[in-house]
Amino acid sequence: MSEQFTVAGQSIPTITTGYGGFLIVWGIVISQVSDSDSITSYFPSLLGIPLLLSGVLATKIPEKRKLWMHIAATFGLLCALGGTRFFMVMGDGINYASGSMLMLLVTGSLYTYICVQSFIHARKAREE
Repeated sequence: MSEQFTVAGQSIPTITTGYGGFLIVWGIVISQVSDSDSITSYFPSLLGIPLLLSGVLATKIPEKRKLWMHIAATFGLLCALGGTRFFMVMGDGINYASGSMLMLLVTGSLYTYICVQSFIHARKAREE
């Protein structure tokens, strides 16, 4: 079994860094485009900051990679859970806010799934 788990040739810390950066940019762009005065429009960015930091620190401090990846998985789960609010507002149609919620639900769920698969892979590799 391979030592490192990858998705599309990318390591999990690299994916985490990219996902965090994506969330930061998403929150800023959507907030600016929608002319939102609400701090909640920056929610994706606020979740992206710890993801970006976790990905960078997992790469820079490999002996603490397990810790940083567990922290990142927790924030990925928070993204998915935050996105479930989409189901409460979907009757109003898709707008900037509901689109952000849907994006958080889909990407947070996918990211959390990838993290869980990575943890399973690491456990199996350790047992071999």
